[in-house]
Amino acid sequence: MGKRRLILFVSLAAIAAALVSCASAPPKPAGPSAEADRAKNIVQGTSTPDFPATPQAPAQSPSEAAKNIVTQQPGPPTAGGTSPAPASYAGALSPEDQAFLANYLSRLSYMVYYNDASGIDPRFAKMAVSQANRYLIEKLGLAAIDFDQIEKNKKDQLDAYQAETGGSIDMIQYLAQKFNADIYVEIDLKASASGAGNSFNGSAQGTMKLFETSTAQLLGSIAFMSPPTFSPVSPDAAVANAISASVWQAMPKVTDQAKALIAASASRGVRYELVVQKLPDAKQAAAFVKALSRKFAEAEQISFSAGETRIALYAFMTKAKVQQAIYDAGAQSALPDMYLVYMRGKSFTFNSGL
Repeated sequence: MGKRRLILFVSLAAIAAALVSCASAPPKPAGPSAEADRAKNIVQGTSTPDFPATPQAPAQSPSEAAKNIVTQQPGPPTAGGTSPAPASYAGALSPEDQAFLANYLSRLSYMVYYNDASGIDPRFAKMAVSQANRYLIEKLGLAAIDFDQIEKNKKDQLDAYQAETGGSIDMIQYLAQKFNADIYVEIDLKASASGAGNSFNGSAQGTMKLFETSTAQLLGSIAFMSPPTFSPVSPDAAVANAISASVWQAMPKVTDQAKALIAASASRGVRYELVVQKLPDAKQAAAFVKALSRKFAEAEQISFSAGETRIALYAFMTKAKVQQAIYDAGAQSALPDMYLVYMRGKSFTFNSGL
């Protein structure tokens, strides 16, 4: 009887262990998602690329998503090594500054164009730019600058560009400033097709470079490459499928990288550039910079000459408040008559009034 009780006890213990093991076992991976099926359709040329590249997290408002970027903890760099994770500024910035920066990041504006020195077929360039703009509009709810509008302004604004800059900055940077874009994205790609009859394959690969508009500083670069795509219509249709799919998949990385890198560099505030014409005296320039430093988180003199003085300003302020603060600093440093000549993006050009 003792042996039977022992056997029964062991059997019950084994059954209990098996039940615990089943309850704690991880669920089996889910099968292919509908999004993957749709991606496959793009590759085969049977639908348009209106899918997210990866499963999406629960929807957040733009301000919530941007605030997460400001306050998240540092992490490892991405696989490409070009997008360092943003530092946490929760302990460095006041709640007001954090709120300003979160709102600023959620409203970043982009101008997308192509590298017109790379020899891209203009038709394919327009496809790529249009697809990037489509992502900005449909997925982020942002305004986009139309490809044809940029082309028109390249011609119409040529005289103004020469008069204002003397060719000191790139024409595309100048237009990005005119359109008040915070970031301009330059697409460079190569595309090809092969096939005959009613079976054509296309492929596309390239990079999307991100530049800060005021300084033309390179913020990062995203490489993209499409799988071979198919179209029964024409070689151009196969190439169009490849370009559309690869650009659409790259855009989330582009916008995430832009926000992360700007947040990571914004511990001093948003950077504005001030150019002051006709400050004839270096002492006068120093006094003006000192007055600015009382109005801004930081004021840094970049260069000085009798004709032009350049100053970098850092602040958690709107452009309207920045402009007023410059006037106030001028009044406090014997420059009461200074006036705004023009403003492009986050760059202000003032005349000293002397």
